[in-house]
Amino acid sequence: MARFPAKTLYARLALGLFLLLVTVGISYSFLSSYTLRHYHASLNQEFNRDLARNLVADRNLVDEGRLDEDALRELFSLYMTINPSIEIYLLDLTGHILAYSADPSKIKRKRVSLAPIHTLLADMEEYPVLGDDPRSHDRRKVFSVTPVPSAETPEGYLYVVLRGEEYDLVETMARSDQFIAMGAWALVISLVLGLVAGLAVFHLLTRRLARLTRRVEAFADSDMTEVPAATAAASPTPARDEIDHLALRFEQMATRIAAQLEQLRDKDAERRQLVARVSHDLRTPLASVQGYIEALELKHDSLSAGERQAFLGVARRESHRLGRLVDELFELAALDARETTPAPEPFVLAELVHDVALKHGPAAARRGVQLVVSGQPPAAMAYGDLAMTERVLDNLIGNAIAFSPEGSRISLVMSGDERFLEVAVQDQGPGIPEQDLPHIFEPFYRGSAGESSGHSGLGLAIAERMMTLQGGSVHAENCPPAGACFTLRLPVAEV
Repeated sequence: MARFPAKTLYARLALGLFLLLVTVGISYSFLSSYTLRHYHASLNQEFNRDLARNLVADRNLVDEGRLDEDALRELFSLYMTINPSIEIYLLDLTGHILAYSADPSKIKRKRVSLAPIHTLLADMEEYPVLGDDPRSHDRRKVFSVTPVPSAETPEGYLYVVLRGEEYDLVETMARSDQFIAMGAWALVISLVLGLVAGLAVFHLLTRRLARLTRRVEAFADSDMTEVPAATAAASPTPARDEIDHLALRFEQMATRIAAQLEQLRDKDAERRQLVARVSHDLRTPLASVQGYIEALELKHDSLSAGERQAFLGVARRESHRLGRLVDELFELAALDARETTPAPEPFVLAELVHDVALKHGPAAARRGVQLVVSGQPPAAMAYGDLAMTERVLDNLIGNAIAFSPEGSRISLVMSGDERFLEVAVQDQGPGIPEQDLPHIFEPFYRGSAGESSGHSGLGLAIAERMMTLQGGSVHAENCPPAGACFTLRLPVAEV
């Protein structure tokens, strides 16, 4: 699937990297400029910390304990000419400017703050200390200062601004040309190198994401039935990083989805087959009922009372069969949809088995079948739904009675261990054909004897669902020398 390049992850990462590098470059330029100026100011102040005191001593500004004003004016004139990088100011003890060596038209202040002067005089190692610049109302600069005529009898301060107007002009011009050019080149080179390196790394990362995207799209285009195979480069090791982990999870998810879709197709085929079987099983008793009722309507006058009674008996039995089938269909649907849920509780399994055996005793006697309860189960109680377990036993014993020949015996054998209790229903009938054993718990499966048994084929499916829902199980096998054996199992109740 084609994608607009600007909308790809690679393009967005590249744009983000470019903006990040530009931001970092600009921030670095400002930080470098500030740091450089701060460093230069500290260095300049430290280098010229004794400049004011040396000027007083070298130029003989103090004569007999008093400030020589002529020498001071000469100093101002001299430094305005030969060293415009510094500006010299004479301050009184309140910070008012008494005299200076700068251009009078450039002076904006009449006084400067004494706090920075006191700070520097108190600690000559503290750098940089910025003082007021008389040529500006808000600018501050490094300075050198000394009390005059002496520190013992101060009458004012010789205040030397170390970076005067001429120096600022030269520095501004130099920085505006050389520094900007150097910074621009450094920024461009850093941006290009960082961008190339970042794009290379992003390409390695997004290449695997793009490959995974193509696999996802191929999986979607295949109706989610075929999981695209991963190449060796796509997933070398499952846990190398998050992208490999994502690819591994996609493979697991795709495999699960494909398997679930296959199961859905199988379920759909089973549903269609089930609908066909349900239609057939519903149609048979319904057709019998309709046929006998129509026969009664058409031949009412020609039939004897006994024949009419026989017709009505057949119609009644078929209607009852139809009713049982509908009830079982609703019961199976409720179990599959989990609308019917078990209410497990501890109960004595042996008591339930004896009660169910007693209930089915008359039906067994009518068939000439002996119903026997045997076995010594553990004293522990079973944990399950009492009504569902009774329903399962009813179904298994009823089936055993229906398939047992006259004079045979049905055994209800109880056993168990510390984890499970079991009840085996063993008959002496024809048994279950081996080809039918894997399918007998499927709905409507009746095997070779099903059509003549009169059963719908739903009883065992319902029994299996009920046992599974309450945490138990039921399984079938043939018991030599003859007969079938159905064993239900329930967990032991915790004490």
